Amino acid sequence: MEKQKVLVTGGAGFIGGNFVQFMLNKYPNYEIYNLDLLTYAGDLTKHRELENKSNYHFVKADISDRKTIMSLFEKEKFDYVIHFAAESHVDRSITNPEIFVLTNVLGTQVLLDAAKQHNIIKFVHVSTDEVYGELDFDPTLFFTEETPLQPNSPYSASKASSDLLVRAYYETYKLPVNITRCSNNYGPYHFPEKLIPLTISRVVNDQRVPVYGDGKNIRDWLHVIDHCAAIDLVLHKGKNGEVYNIGGHNEKTNLEVVKTIIETLGKPENLIEFVEDRLGHDKRYAIDPTKLEQLGWKPTYNFETGMAQTIQWYLDNKEWWEQIISGEYQRYFDKQYRI
Repeated sequence: MEKQKVLVTGGAGFIGGNFVQFMLNKYPNYEIYNLDLLTYAGDLTKHRELENKSNYHFVKADISDRKTIMSLFEKEKFDYVIHFAAESHVDRSITNPEIFVLTNVLGTQVLLDAAKQHNIIKFVHVSTDEVYGELDFDPTLFFTEETPLQPNSPYSASKASSDLLVRAYYETYKLPVNITRCSNNYGPYHFPEKLIPLTISRVVNDQRVPVYGDGKNIRDWLHVIDHCAAIDLVLHKGKNGEVYNIGGHNEKTNLEVVKTIIETLGKPENLIEFVEDRLGHDKRYAIDPTKLEQLGWKPTYNFETGMAQTIQWYLDNKEWWEQIISGEYQRYFDKQYRI
């Protein structure tokens, strides 16, 4: 029996990288192709133990490079596409919006064209709850799949644009697609510019931790492995054309997250330094995942168990993040936070 071929774009990133490992462990009969441009947040060291697997393949390519992408689809005849590849850091989108439009919008359109031309079984587009905009602090309000798209940053606007393209390819061409929109992820191999790994790496070294504004912005935290399981379910059981929200029901303020890490590591709270708030900083995100739960998904991590596991992972894997936070990244950090 011929193995089914799965293309994972952005498989050297945080969520995509965890998904590559998840799929290889769960489906040894699948051929997994990891396509990534290896920009600043792309890292292949997480996949060293996979390199000897005969059903794992890495392809370095830009998703907006139409000629290369079309040639790859023609050669490999993929069955499934799971599209993670994206510029994803809000702060960087405020500084340089253009690259977000190029990668997140044009790159998605190139992949959709390739998928349409080669009759793939399913195209899963991995998006974000940030496309919905923000919620106020009313704990009874949640994002649902019917919430209007009201993005507030160049990043979320580019993701909303790509979502609409994916929807259009279903409505116009009947391309078998699903869109998933997740809350904030955390877990192993999270790039150190994001809140949780940034805080861990700095607290371990007794460095000040920057917190935007008053730290009261609320996010719904989802362990990356729970996210991978949800995408796997949507890939195999999602109804074509449908959107599925993926949330962890773990709402915490940014300040609560930072204080949890500081307390776990036995460090003083005076490491916290409040800095000027980010432009267009959304107050609150919270997801109602009922639709996905009806498909058969439930998160396995709560915030306490997930954070304990994540903090321990960073303590056990210092060599991974220490080499990342040196050099060019450190220059970016100094420019962004000025502390």
